[in-house]
Amino acid sequence: MILSKKNNILITGCAGFIGFHVTKKLLEENYSCVGIDNINNYYDQKLKKERLKVLKTYDNFIFKKVDISKKNDFNKLKNKLFSIVINLAAQAGVRYAFEKPHSYINSNIIGFLNLMNFMKNNKIKKLIFASTSSIYGDIKTYPWSEKLNVNTPLTIYSSSKIFNENLAYSYSKYYGIQSLGLRFFTVYGEYGRPDMSIYKFTKNILENKEIVIFNKGDHTRDFTHVDIIKDIFSNLISTKKWKEIFKNKNFEIINIAGGSKVKLLKLVKLIEKFCGKKAKKKFVGLQLGDIKQTEASLTKLKKYKLSRKKITIDQGIKRFVLWYKKYAKF
Repeated sequence: MILSKKNNILITGCAGFIGFHVTKKLLEENYSCVGIDNINNYYDQKLKKERLKVLKTYDNFIFKKVDISKKNDFNKLKNKLFSIVINLAAQAGVRYAFEKPHSYINSNIIGFLNLMNFMKNNKIKKLIFASTSSIYGDIKTYPWSEKLNVNTPLTIYSSSKIFNENLAYSYSKYYGIQSLGLRFFTVYGEYGRPDMSIYKFTKNILENKEIVIFNKGDHTRDFTHVDIIKDIFSNLISTKKWKEIFKNKNFEIINIAGGSKVKLLKLVKLIEKFCGKKAKKKFVGLQLGDIKQTEASLTKLKKYKLSRKKITIDQGIKRFVLWYKKYAKF
């Protein structure tokens, strides 16, 4: 898809973890991107500002401080033409949902509704939005397929993402907005969020602090390195791929995962290996909202030939630890 300078890609949540990587990848490929973010304080703003600093080095990037939960903030985008919207702005975190449930309503529900209406009013017909593996709840049928009925969410976070999928479907039906929802499975990598296990384990091991291992380590996750994600977005933006997905339909949901399950204790061993230190472990029980196992069906991902990269958990953890040591000045 060759976009002229007057037709931009709008990327929400550009200062977030996945948003940063996707924006940077598209900028490197010479797309014109307008990134928006509210730079909230869910975690250390320093990391978000570091990401933004990198993005602002590109001439084809424009940043606007916009909170999508505030409808009037979208006025900052008037007179801009957008060919496609990539929505990666959201209140993230499964456990935080029990502490601040209203933040999920504001960002993930009101914010998403505001964004959909912005698209409708400005006749923007293409949307890629982030969903999550959390919507599968504790379904015991593995691997998790997009065909499964997802009506048993365990947290307000997963409920909000089901709402996103349902709202995008209705707008695709009534307003012709071609909408693609990507259900991400445990994304990790450089510039990752400080509230995620790989970041916390790495930080605490290097600082000789105790790490807390939930469910006594009896967890399995389908990890996805962020490089796989940004490569998929690069592939999706092409006109050919987009037309293939939306042939005879306006709505699609696809699981996005690395394709290999990893046990939590193996993950800890890998982090120990690349940190060069043993962890001080504290084993505790299952936490509220936690899921013992995730595993994605990749049938659709393979059908559309979207994923061109393969990054093993060993490679990914090594890269993350090296980045963290540099970032935290170890």
